[in-house]
Amino acid sequence: MADSAKKEAKKKDSFWKSVKTEFKKIAWPDQKETVKQSVAVLCASVAVGLIITFLDTIIQYGINFLTSIGV
Repeated sequence: MADSAKKEAKKKDSFWKSVKTEFKKIAWPDQKETVKQSVAVLCASVAVGLIITFLDTIIQYGINFLTSIGV
């Protein structure tokens, strides 16, 4: 039973060593690149939001127009 506890502890140690090794391999972007990508995401989000708002408004007016004709 003590052997299995040692093996489990060894597995956990090797897991965290592997995680640490993999984190060292990551190429983190610099501040300039991070700001550039953040601005791109913000612009894309605003653009998609405006498109959805425009389409929603057009559809709403269309439905109101069609329902007012029948009355």
